[in-house]
Amino acid sequence: MPFRDRDQAAEKLAEALEKYRGKNPLVLAIPRGAVPMAARIAEALGGEPDVVLVRKLRAPDQPELAVGAIDESGHYYLHPYAQALDLDDTYLEREKQLQMRTLRERRALYTPARPPVDPRGRVVIVVDDGIATGSTMIAALQALRVKAPKRLVVATAVAPADTLRRLEAYADEIVCLEIPPYFHAVGEFFEDFSQVSDDEVVDWLRRRRSA
Repeated sequence: MPFRDRDQAAEKLAEALEKYRGKNPLVLAIPRGAVPMAARIAEALGGEPDVVLVRKLRAPDQPELAVGAIDESGHYYLHPYAQALDLDDTYLEREKQLQMRTLRERRALYTPARPPVDPRGRVVIVVDDGIATGSTMIAALQALRVKAPKRLVVATAVAPADTLRRLEAYADEIVCLEIPPYFHAVGEFFEDFSQVSDDEVVDWLRRRRSA
């Protein structure tokens, strides 16, 4: 198995991102699993950590299948295969509103005292523990690109090759530690893939603010 846990994956990613040390990168985690990873990477590179909030749009009757994703502004991305599912407009609108409500609740919980850190003119590293379809990452990259970062970098432990090819159109650079020939789920590449709770995210953000 490639990774013992997220901490080990973060250490390896920090090594792979060494060229950004001292350039004060903005290291953004896609909650929740990537949050402890972004914390370690930001610390190793002398960067600033924060979160970028996006939510997957779920397929009808298949909540684990992402047909797309949506960001805090309401902009959304639909995966190419979503057309094959012939999604009902009413369902899609209801799902978008549901995920937008969750995003608002998470922002209020995670950063109640301040807005998101401005990425304008900065090297921005977007971290996820693993990427399956790429929908959530693409939504995050689209949301960040309009805010004019200097460079937009994807950093992840594992992803399939076809997903990485899809991401190339949205990122300036992709750092992926493992590209397996067979990919079913992110968790199968970690010995310990414990869930990260909202309380842990809030605690991490609080500790970073007071550091």
